Amino acid sequence: MTGTKKDNYYAILMAGGVGSRFWPASKASNPKQFIDILGVGETLFQTTFKRLSKLIPVENIYVLTNKKYVDIIKEQVPQIKEEQIVPEPEMRNTAPSILLGALKIYKRNPKALTVVAPSDHWIKEEDEFIDSIKEAFTNIEDSDKLVTLGIEPTFPNTGYGYIKYNKEDKESLKKVDVFTEKPNKKKAEKFIEAGNYVWNAGIFIWSAKFIIENFKQYLPDTFAVLNKGEDKWNTREEKEFLEENYSKTSNISIDYGIMEKSDSVYVIPVSFDWSDLGTWSSVKTELPSDEDDNTAINCRLVSEDSENNIVSTTNKKIVVLKGLSDYIIVEDKDVLMIVPKSEEQEIKQIREKVMKDFGEDLG
Repeated sequence: MTGTKKDNYYAILMAGGVGSRFWPASKASNPKQFIDILGVGETLFQTTFKRLSKLIPVENIYVLTNKKYVDIIKEQVPQIKEEQIVPEPEMRNTAPSILLGALKIYKRNPKALTVVAPSDHWIKEEDEFIDSIKEAFTNIEDSDKLVTLGIEPTFPNTGYGYIKYNKEDKESLKKVDVFTEKPNKKKAEKFIEAGNYVWNAGIFIWSAKFIIENFKQYLPDTFAVLNKGEDKWNTREEKEFLEENYSKTSNISIDYGIMEKSDSVYVIPVSFDWSDLGTWSSVKTELPSDEDDNTAINCRLVSEDSENNIVSTTNKKIVVLKGLSDYIIVEDKDVLMIVPKSEEQEIKQIREKVMKDFGEDLG
């Protein structure tokens, strides 16, 4: 691969989320992408940055984040230059931040081919991931396409969106028929049976030029707001422009705003082991368990008559369990949470109640 070709490869790393379903380990002040949620010795953000830098030149990786996370990012990946960190003045959905990244990158290099990736996903087979991105880059080099990676489903998961593609396509790149919301169990089983549905991983590949054209067509208001900053991108005046204008953009996801409307959307079905680590239970599936199916993260566990628990602490604390099964037990410096696994979906509401009763800083 020639150096010049690689010089056109860029990445937008999405790192602005709060990860509230991982509370209390993940808080707004230090969300899940910046903590070692799996107890593997590095944070999800560090792992994702490393993975992308196997293909993308480090100086071409832009991090879209919230302004309060800038210092954490600099600390965790010191080789990132200040101008590669793009702080949103306030939390918006994915569409405006992706457009912002695309406009900045396009101004720097009109030939830029870009991968957009969340910073909190877990991918075991990194080489297969990189091969898929290379394949997508090859497909968009000379043609206008919006490409997404779709994970071939291994079970009828009801927590993911699905992408239906055209069965007739014999190429590895397949035309997308429709994006489908999170299904119920029965529907998910039908999707898997049909054989032409994949999980929506939220990983996108396109040229900066073509995604900007799609914004112009499908989200003209948001495009109009940010395009006024054209002469400010990558300069000192950018920050002030964003402080004044960013809140005027539509608070909408890239899926609703562009992907579900455009007729140029393709998917590459991939089979590498992937998880969006959306819940404590999804973390459990990625980590070893003891003979009673207890998963210990950053702790030393002594258990008796206790099974199928997830235990996460700080500083390798010793945790003793007796006669407790099917619980999530998470401790950080301020909060100890003990919740039945069956009520995992309540964690968001529990977090809100604690913030209301004891202070916003605890969320």
